[in-house]
Amino acid sequence: MAITLNSGFKMPVVGLGVWRVEDREMRDLIINAIKIGYRHFDCAADYKNEAEVGEVLAEAFQTGLVKREDLFITTKLWNSDHGHVVEACKDSLKKLRLDYLDLYLIHFPVATKHTGVGNTSSALDADGVLDIDTTITLETTWRAMEDLVSMGLVRSIGISNYDIFLTRDCLAYSKVKPAVNQIETHPYFQRDSLVKFCQKHGISVTAHTPLGGAAANHEWFGTVSSLDDPVLKGLAAKYKRTVAQIVLRWGIQRDTVVIPKTAKPERLEENFQVFDFELSKEDMDLIKSLDRKYRTNQPAKFWGIDLYA
Repeated sequence: MAITLNSGFKMPVVGLGVWRVEDREMRDLIINAIKIGYRHFDCAADYKNEAEVGEVLAEAFQTGLVKREDLFITTKLWNSDHGHVVEACKDSLKKLRLDYLDLYLIHFPVATKHTGVGNTSSALDADGVLDIDTTITLETTWRAMEDLVSMGLVRSIGISNYDIFLTRDCLAYSKVKPAVNQIETHPYFQRDSLVKFCQKHGISVTAHTPLGGAAANHEWFGTVSSLDDPVLKGLAAKYKRTVAQIVLRWGIQRDTVVIPKTAKPERLEENFQVFDFELSKEDMDLIKSLDRKYRTNQPAKFWGIDLYA
């Protein structure tokens, strides 16, 4: 099941995110995912595992497990490379062992001190606050993103963690419109206005953290997950599904793309088994009532500044 982006390319509605996947887990995870049916993989330079992903992809292509043209590979430009977009993209391509990317995203709408292409550190100033570069505009960064399309390095370009204001600006100054806005959205952080604004203007929405963070975000940020919600547990019992499957199905029925992350084989399969049932309108509305406007991904913990304030 796929959606068609405004660039004309198709993007599978369920993908696998590789954030915080350990090197030793990578091969089995991606090979198993491909065997299960995953064709969409969400990477980022900042995850520091593009080379490991590339090694597995090369093996998958070489053994005939899957063809390159059947996969949709996303990666992202890190904050410290806003002034070096082409070089950063080529660095990611080299690590991933690919000739082109299906989708390249601006990871966060902020440029920070450059620390060397592909060296995705978040430099802090003397006060322990993220060292933000105020000389590079987001429009300048987007112009370079557009160049990647004309160079044939990238098929579609997009944004990530942009709010309505920044998304509107990007629509206004772009020649190549953003195909995707990847944002945190889940039952506790639904962001209906942003989702609908993007969709109204032809921008597809990808939900990162679609399950509300679960163990990974609890460990890093101390946040709670919607997977423990009693209402969602009740729906899981009603549909004879897991809570994760209910939440992912809700995301798909909102016309968003979902990219859950897991390193557990049983969860990998479970997260992909969301195409053979449908939530009723009443149950979609019930989940809508659970919104807490609760963000679970909190990079301010590491950056010494709340960029969402």
